[in-house]
Amino acid sequence: MTLEVVMGVHGPIPKRSEERRRRNKDDGPELVQAPSGAPEDLPDLPEPDALWHPIASDWYVSLRSSGQSAFYEPSDWAMARYAAHVMSQVLLSERGPNGQLVAALNSVMSSLLTTEGDRRRARMELERKKPAGPKLASVSPLDSYRDIAGG
Repeated sequence: MTLEVVMGVHGPIPKRSEERRRRNKDDGPELVQAPSGAPEDLPDLPEPDALWHPIASDWYVSLRSSGQSAFYEPSDWAMARYAAHVMSQVLLSERGPNGQLVAALNSVMSSLLTTEGDRRRARMELERKKPAGPKLASVSPLDSYRDIAGG
């Protein structure tokens, strides 16, 4: 059996499906929608290393509560742990960040679909939770204002 992997595209970040005006053009692979928030069936994951920089620990822990992690396999979690370790080394370095290392780290983070732009390029959208607050009133058309003003 052959598996086909669809890579993300380069160029501008595509709009979310609800922001698009035209829907008659086939954009390639089908859009995958997943709920945002922590998946229910996460495997037992190692805790962040106590020696990691706090930013690296926060990033690693944030993946657990991110919707895209529902698609992670054990190798993805290992890659996330590796990325957090490298990120910590960069942040704790006395010499400051190395441009090539930061670019490589960004590439690893991108392959884990950690930003919305990365997910859109891979044709994945996380369903945003609707706010529970009061609903804003809709905007009336300008024609009704003209009628009221007598114009």
